[in-house]
Amino acid sequence: MTEEEFLKSYDSTRFEKPSAAVDTVLFTILDETLQVLMIRREEHPYRGQLSLPGVFVGMEETLDAAAERALHQKTGLSDIYLEQLYTWGAVERDPRMRIISVSYYALVSSERLSLPEDGTARFYPVEEILEMADGVAFDHREIVAYGRERIRSKVSWSDIAFALVPEEFTLPQLQRVYEILLGQKLYKANFRKKIAEKIVETDKMTSGDAHRPSRIYRKREEAM
Repeated sequence: MTEEEFLKSYDSTRFEKPSAAVDTVLFTILDETLQVLMIRREEHPYRGQLSLPGVFVGMEETLDAAAERALHQKTGLSDIYLEQLYTWGAVERDPRMRIISVSYYALVSSERLSLPEDGTARFYPVEEILEMADGVAFDHREIVAYGRERIRSKVSWSDIAFALVPEEFTLPQLQRVYEILLGQKLYKANFRKKIAEKIVETDKMTSGDAHRPSRIYRKREEAM
């Protein structure tokens, strides 16, 4: 039997098939706090509880495309930092049926946010979600925790923090993002030395506030 003949005669109903889904963890910084987008569920299971934006993966759809679709449906956002996080496959993680979920995390500057006006989706401080004993659907609290730890470990050696600042920023703004992600204060001189090769100076300065004007910078093109 040739492979073509084998595939033509193969009985795909021999084995049970789990469903595949993606869940997306969208992080931003609001009010000096790392926050995550959560959806208030309007149907069972876990009606009324908070969950991450997620979708079932279409038969002709890649995982990345499904994750992008999940985010776009709830936020209208596209072309933002998005990376696969982890696969969640506990047998009883979803009471409806056997569902394996591939999680993604995304980062976006608060200046780009635009949420639906129906109130079902909004940002919550990450710490608030992690402290909730009840009220978060499925295993989504664990997914949020895993996502936070991923960015906390990655920010020290990568440039992902730039996804959380505007296109043009001051060095104090950028340092504060690093501090929020790392959960610790940084020495200004050490920080500026570390990121010096990742930024370029513009000819612009801040104005109109009570502080001394600050130089405005942009991310160097090869960063990230």
